[in-house]
Amino acid sequence: MPVQLQHSGYSAEKLQSLTESLPCREAQASTLLALMGEPDQYSYPSIFIYGHRASGKSYVTLRVLKELELPHAAVSCVECVSPGLLFEQVLLSLFGHTAASSLPRCPSLSDFVRLYKQLCSQNPAKQTRYIVLDRAELLRDMEVNLLPGFLRLQELVDDNVTVILLSEIVWDKFRPNTGLFEPLLLHFPDYTKAELQKILARDSHPSYPQELYSFYINILLGVFYSVCRDLRELRHLAALNFPKFCEPLENGEAKESDTHKLWRNIEPHLKKAMQTVYLREISSVQWEQQQEMMEKEAMAPKGLSAYTHVELPYYSKFLLIAAYLASYNPARTDRRFFLKHHGKMKKTNFLKKHEKTSNHLLGPKPFPLDRLLAIFYSVVDSRVAPTASVFSQISSLVTLQLLTLVGHDDQLDSPKYKCAVSLDFICAISRTVSFDIVRYLYDFL
Repeated sequence: MPVQLQHSGYSAEKLQSLTESLPCREAQASTLLALMGEPDQYSYPSIFIYGHRASGKSYVTLRVLKELELPHAAVSCVECVSPGLLFEQVLLSLFGHTAASSLPRCPSLSDFVRLYKQLCSQNPAKQTRYIVLDRAELLRDMEVNLLPGFLRLQELVDDNVTVILLSEIVWDKFRPNTGLFEPLLLHFPDYTKAELQKILARDSHPSYPQELYSFYINILLGVFYSVCRDLRELRHLAALNFPKFCEPLENGEAKESDTHKLWRNIEPHLKKAMQTVYLREISSVQWEQQQEMMEKEAMAPKGLSAYTHVELPYYSKFLLIAAYLASYNPARTDRRFFLKHHGKMKKTNFLKKHEKTSNHLLGPKPFPLDRLLAIFYSVVDSRVAPTASVFSQISSLVTLQLLTLVGHDDQLDSPKYKCAVSLDFICAISRTVSFDIVRYLYDFL
């Protein structure tokens, strides 16, 4: 059972509502209320709240201030790239637009203190005013007197104001050699697995029972808890993969009691989703479309085209293009395709009897390494030095089974290769580097 928040300065109804909205953070909220004291009393000048990302620091602090209707200004130091923007946001939240517009063009800390003190004399505080500075570690990169000034702002403006600093790093990283006013410290520990289970289970889907969603969250945490403790990331993953978890129920392939079947259905999708943890390279809609395409590919016949979704480095693509040209073009045609001044050559002039059949029907032919490199340096659009990186990329293509190494035992100094990809695949690779490979293929002359 959650611990009920208690404080003599606030009504029981507000504290009850606050307790219900802060699951697994009642202890930290109770400590924060104790540090804040009575609404009309002078509070401690500054409080430093720290903890890892998504441990509830901002949510608990702002929820307490909003639920108890306390005057406050919440400012993100990421958005305020200069002290002037920071001062403007504080004055705007506490005293209104007119007060913020009274700041000079490039205000200093003394300008802010002077204007704040003037506004306080006109509108004295009936309750403690709170200034919440999120991502407070960025204050260290601003003016040197900004952080010490906020820590003792109550003394400078002679008003009932408390500054709350929120940060992901410890206070020891803030303290300069010259020293400054020490704030009260409040630590927010990471959520335990049981606490994450309790919080995430509150987001249950209205179309399904609470027990089913709790079972799903238990599966999710079993996969992701060892690599991710971020509540926001886990909540995003839970919402993203829940439709896939419910597919057997919607298709009539399983019942809600068939937990083992539901687990076997969702496990491979969660393992694939683990590759996107903390990454936002694609949107949720794109991820779902990608999952559908992967399912269709899994049902299709397997072959070399299964590699079409692999992304290769830039020069590896040209190496593969050069390998394809070397495998499917006769060696005597290299002069025609890759020399600028080759003279006039007709296709019939160098057709032999066995070459009248299409090379693509006969299959790839082996080629030596020096021919591969010669074609590579000809087709690549920039000057590339023959470094070890080029040779390592050739080895990587062999490892990926895009190239096949042949005859290497007998010819140690001159290994031979074959290209092992299809025409569709090499055309797709060529399009990504804007190379018209068909113009360089002997069969399509």
